[in-house]
Amino acid sequence: MGSEVLKLCFVGVVGYLLGSANSSLIVGKFYGVDVRKHGSGNAGATNTLRTLGKKAALFTTIGDMLKGFIACLIGMYLAGDTGVIIGGMAAVAGHNWPVFFGFKGGKGILTTLAVVLMMEWKIALILLGIFIIIVAISRYISLGSITSAALLPVFALIFNKSVEFVVVSFILALIAIARHRKNISRILNGTESKFGVKKSS
Repeated sequence: MGSEVLKLCFVGVVGYLLGSANSSLIVGKFYGVDVRKHGSGNAGATNTLRTLGKKAALFTTIGDMLKGFIACLIGMYLAGDTGVIIGGMAAVAGHNWPVFFGFKGGKGILTTLAVVLMMEWKIALILLGIFIIIVAISRYISLGSITSAALLPVFALIFNKSVEFVVVSFILALIAIARHRKNISRILNGTESKFGVKKSS
């Protein structure tokens, strides 16, 4: 029992440190730019795209998802399904509140997607499809992210997943929605930036 707890603690620490390696901020260093000081101020792939372009956003996307996958794989190897959850949750927390970057990170959507893919790929792909449809219709990346996050626990229930899975899904959804509170306000006010649409000067 004691060794299992130690393994889970180790998985949590490693997951958090992996998550804290914020991809947009690391990529931004190669451009001499801190994306938190530009655009929406968010350290994520969307703001990286608007600030530094497609290539930087691609590397950010790969990095944000990769650290989620790695954290879950380490968790799976050391502690099974529980390890996947602990490692994944810790990676999301690290992305949002990175110890290496003054605890000011992104919103964790891509890392969350990677974690859900590891937990239940069918749900992850459904939510990704919903995200794509919403963004295609509304042009709001944030709205797609918020809606997909909110539906995560709903699909966890529909798929009759374990209580542990449902609880984790609720937590991940709440974190994602809370991190988008400013976006929600801008959407309601009609001032949220639309994907592919440049703001008029």
